[in-house]
Amino acid sequence: MADMKPGSGSKDGHATKLIELRDAFASVAIAPEVGGSLSWFRWTAGDKVIDWLRPADATALVARDPAGMACFPLVPFSNRVRGGRFEFEGQSVQLPATKQDPHFEHGHGWRQPWTLVSCEASSATLRYRHEPDQWPWRYEARQEISLSGGTLEVRLSLLNLAQTPMPFGFGFHPFFPADGAPRIETEVAAMWEVDAEVLPVRLLRRVDRGQPINVAGSNLDNVFSGWSRRAHLVWPDRRLEIEADAPLDFLVIYTPAGESYFCAEPVSNATDAFNFSPEQWDETGHRVLEAGEGCSATVRFTPHAIVQAS
Repeated sequence: MADMKPGSGSKDGHATKLIELRDAFASVAIAPEVGGSLSWFRWTAGDKVIDWLRPADATALVARDPAGMACFPLVPFSNRVRGGRFEFEGQSVQLPATKQDPHFEHGHGWRQPWTLVSCEASSATLRYRHEPDQWPWRYEARQEISLSGGTLEVRLSLLNLAQTPMPFGFGFHPFFPADGAPRIETEVAAMWEVDAEVLPVRLLRRVDRGQPINVAGSNLDNVFSGWSRRAHLVWPDRRLEIEADAPLDFLVIYTPAGESYFCAEPVSNATDAFNFSPEQWDETGHRVLEAGEGCSATVRFTPHAIVQAS
């Protein structure tokens, strides 16, 4: 069985429980109560520890703050919905937007505790079930998390339990260490230009598909479409490969200036996809699950042997 570890406490006096999975090379910690998040993904060799994701610190664990974790799931959409409002099949939907969260960023999954369904030494399954509220559809999300040969694999599934069609999107929000001037090597076809509220206004198709992105020299918070579903994150002494399944055809790149982390997020939809016209759905990844229909996709994070800087 996997290890059950107490966290560093919480603001309500109850320790945040971490579930630690291990294989011969790696370990990953899961915090089901904190939005089904991962707390770390690391390799340990002797006294050397390599954190492939930015590990959660004690403050994030105490506060149960998913934004301070290593990775959290995005359901039932990625990123923002303008004003938390959209129309779908003649129905007006107003999500619980606030002054601090005016576009109801990233949906429900990261805000709610997940249930541990099963757990073995190197694998676990989590479930989140949403009952209708301002989001008028019932649905279930699952994460199947596993380690094999040092690779972290996460499969995310979404099932429409409502009696009517439901718009949807999903994906992952991993955080990576920004030490050592890392770069992102990937191929994309276009980038969404954004306004001051980080909402898309124009699709820029003239993107150099193979040009590496130097994290320290950029200040991005953009969705890239036509993603190859492959990326390499390269540090001077290590390399991490990201592989994603369809329909995770979009990549959000967030490189905030002066921070100790950056994000490369495999997702199925462009920001605010629900508010684009049906004629633009192919460009935005707007998708619909019929009643009883499901969709799933897997992301694999594969570390590579330490490489010597040339």
